[in-house]
Amino acid sequence: MAQHRVQCADIQNDLIFLSHNRKPVKRMSSLMELKEVFQNADAVCFDVDSTVIKEEGIDELAKFCGVGDAVAEMTRRAMGGTVTFKAALTARLGLIRPSYEQVQKLISEHPPQLTPGIRELVNRLHQRGVQVFLISGGFQSIVEHVALQLNIPTANVFANRLKFYFNGEYAGFDETQPTAESGGKGQVISYLKEQFQFKKVVMIGDGATDMEACPPADCFIGFGGNVVRKQVKEKAKWYITHFDELLKELEER
Repeated sequence: MAQHRVQCADIQNDLIFLSHNRKPVKRMSSLMELKEVFQNADAVCFDVDSTVIKEEGIDELAKFCGVGDAVAEMTRRAMGGTVTFKAALTARLGLIRPSYEQVQKLISEHPPQLTPGIRELVNRLHQRGVQVFLISGGFQSIVEHVALQLNIPTANVFANRLKFYFNGEYAGFDETQPTAESGGKGQVISYLKEQFQFKKVVMIGDGATDMEACPPADCFIGFGGNVVRKQVKEKAKWYITHFDELLKELEER
């Protein structure tokens, strides 16, 4: 298990949310600016569930534990931004109550499926010297498994941690992790910019919690290759459905 983690109490950066009072900017001009940020990024941060991987990890865990339908509905509401992420996470885990054994069995018997094109995109970013991070509202053990497949250091993983009693039974989750809160992904990005002096950071994801991380991210790219979140598709200035679109942008540089 990686030891390099965000200490929530040390993160004091307040999120600055997008203002809806700004004068409208021509879409084409704005998109060109966003592409320039991506092409010159110091770091690219990916959401994991329904972005880097095809599934929603918590939904897969719920199905594995026999409460799939109820939890899937909660996930849809959470990703649409109609309830706070922490409230949805607490409610979903309260229904699932996964044991340590069940989590490990899920990973071994039903490993996460990578989204087409993500491996090539991450490899290309690494070749360019771009730091790649996984910032997820999912679970550390599952996200670290994904990171290993993509040659991303586990120190570059920020996700939620499940807690278990000594007998392996579910004991809750670590509520101090920034990714357990709405706005937490933005906190992580603020930390990364301060810690590593990144000038241009890109956030890529399918959900409302990803979109709200810009700012402090300098560019948000909405992803709809696995599932389309209406709110994100309508509001994102740059929206893609396949990672090949981003590979092409890098090849033009």
